[in-house]
Amino acid sequence: MTVKDRGIDWMTFSLYLALVAIGWAMIYTVGYKSGYPDNFLDFLGTTAGRQLIWVGISLAGFFITYSIEAIFWRNFANIIYTASLVLLVLVLIFGKTIKGATSWFDFGGGMSFQPSEFAKFGTALALSSYLGNYSKGLKSWKHRFYALSFFMAPVALIMLQPDAGSSLVFMGFFIVLYREGFPGWVFVAGFLLGSILVAGLVNPPLAIVSIIALAGLAVYFRNMPSRHRWWALALVTLSVAAYFGFKYGYALYTSLALTALLLGFFLYHWGGRQRGMAVLVLFSFMLGSMVAFFANFAFNNVFAPHQQERILVWLKPNEADPQGAAYNLNHSKMAIGSGGLTGKGFLKGNLTQGNFVPEQITDFIFCAIGEEQGFLGVMVVITLYILLLGRIIVIGERQRSDFARLYAYGVASILFVHFFVNIGMTMGLVPTIGIPLPFLSKGGSSLLIFTIMIAVLLKLDARRI
Repeated sequence: MTVKDRGIDWMTFSLYLALVAIGWAMIYTVGYKSGYPDNFLDFLGTTAGRQLIWVGISLAGFFITYSIEAIFWRNFANIIYTASLVLLVLVLIFGKTIKGATSWFDFGGGMSFQPSEFAKFGTALALSSYLGNYSKGLKSWKHRFYALSFFMAPVALIMLQPDAGSSLVFMGFFIVLYREGFPGWVFVAGFLLGSILVAGLVNPPLAIVSIIALAGLAVYFRNMPSRHRWWALALVTLSVAAYFGFKYGYALYTSLALTALLLGFFLYHWGGRQRGMAVLVLFSFMLGSMVAFFANFAFNNVFAPHQQERILVWLKPNEADPQGAAYNLNHSKMAIGSGGLTGKGFLKGNLTQGNFVPEQITDFIFCAIGEEQGFLGVMVVITLYILLLGRIIVIGERQRSDFARLYAYGVASILFVHFFVNIGMTMGLVPTIGIPLPFLSKGGSSLLIFTIMIAVLLKLDARRI
């Protein structure tokens, strides 16, 4: 049967080109300083010149990839995925260590390749292929485990480098699983435990335990018989008492009293019809308390000083060293804020030109946009990303095959995590973990792989296999 070729989706391709062009312009302005060589060959030796070469390579890669039949990507998805895992193993042995992470193959002449970028592409293909056959089986824990293993395997290998930022990106695949019917309560539970983990890093664990106990008591009070609704007032009273207990140095006694009260209500509900609810509340309390103590212990006894500083910059910036770990974030905010509404103009950002923000050409490229193009320029870039993400979802939903639809969601998920974390990082909303801004940040591996991912998506859409 002949499959009709509907042609390339020009809106998606145009959004891609616009972001690549803006990215190269920002890399050009960051590296400008006192000017570039007049000779074009000498210019190609600069950072902007090398990135221009990668733009050319990526565009060539786009059209080569687009010329390959769509069915190829489904048939060879697992082989590509396996190859990506092999590269992740090889980079641990033969890779070059940069800033403490063995994440790169160095080919000399400023050319290098990061296999974790290729692993994102391979994982998106393999997970889509698997779920295309077993998405309806996600009600089974067996298939849920297999689906999770597709992206947890590269996460484990990347953490050995170690590169926490790149491994975090793979968590975006949970969005794909949710789209295919993975239980919503798992995500809610994960979010709550994650919140407790983060809070426990820099807050007294007894305070976290007391808050969890109060939350458990709130559930118990809510399920008391109607004649005992006055216990809602008791909950408020307990919360106020707990606050003053911690304020005046009785943290241990306060947390023990709340825990004893929680156990009392557990026994009260144990003998009734709400035994399941009582067990769930007590289990949640115990698990949350253990997570809080573990997080606090790890922060104070396991994390290296620079890791502690990064967390403080994120959660308690006033306690971080302004000339140390907080330096990047402070100057990032300064650069973005100094642009005002319309910015200082192309090549006129003094903070950008003066290299006051470290890693500005990679992780903090967004600062250059904020300073030189201002709020309007920032909004243009954010709008382009949102339009691109929306367009990818539209493409996914109009596919006839589960594989193509799932792959579209995989691409959107990876792109969203990069976009959200990188921009949030430059403004202090998320910790500084070194994730590039797709199509904008300097980096040939990232640009090439994201380009190939878009090309495969557009080819699948054109053929609608």
